[in-house]
Amino acid sequence: MPSSLQGKIAVVTGASRGLGRRVAMRLAGHGTHVALVSRNAAQLREVEREIKAKGGAAQSFPSETGDASSIANLKSHIEQSLGEPAILVNAAGIFGPIQLIKDSDSARWIETITTNTIGPYLTCRTFVGGMIRHHWGRIVNFTSAASLHPPGPLNSAYATSKVALNQMTRHLAAELAGTGVTANVIHPGDVKTDMWAAIRDEANTLGPEAEAYRLWVDWVEQTGGDDPEKAADLVLDLMSDEAANVNGQFLWIKDGKQNPLPSWGEPESTQPWRK
Repeated sequence: MPSSLQGKIAVVTGASRGLGRRVAMRLAGHGTHVALVSRNAAQLREVEREIKAKGGAAQSFPSETGDASSIANLKSHIEQSLGEPAILVNAAGIFGPIQLIKDSDSARWIETITTNTIGPYLTCRTFVGGMIRHHWGRIVNFTSAASLHPPGPLNSAYATSKVALNQMTRHLAAELAGTGVTANVIHPGDVKTDMWAAIRDEANTLGPEAEAYRLWVDWVEQTGGDDPEKAADLVLDLMSDEAANVNGQFLWIKDGKQNPLPSWGEPESTQPWRK
């Protein structure tokens, strides 16, 4: 269970729906004041009302997380309204184009990198300094098992964005060692979300090259997918005192439909220039 989160300020991106919404609800239920962030102001207000109706504290901050000036304004508004955040959960994400690189929509490809990688970089860069000053902070970035799967056709945008997110988080974690602040990535499971439905719809318009996607969509449909609350459980676990030394890791939900894959938990080889 998490240590006392009462009064701590948490920023959750992608909070208007899906996994981000669930994480925001759970953090609010443990006493945090949640800054709800996404592009969709109307949906954010609905989540804010729901949290407040259950006795929690939340405030909506519509923002474009992939834009540096928007994030600078977000920082100013959150700190003026609530104070300095101690928790950052980057749950915002898009799947992007399911296309061969040679045929790909370049605007959608770049948007995927901007949303899934640049956005978390900007929010981490913006809020981590306050966490370091207060000697306590938790950063959780939502990644995907797709970043560990062998490369294949059609998935270059999404997989690349998550591989880059993983590595950025590892670098951040190395910089944070000994500060009381941690940064990790989590695979939230194979969840039947709006993203799953979008993948289903796009894959169904494609030929045999998209068969792997259709098989995955059917598998999630048949199994029901992972319980989205397990991702929220994992985020809450990372708030605990017991997780204070968990830093720079790729983490999996408990008893997920997909078996964990090797990431970078294996012993590291010594670099030849280090003695």
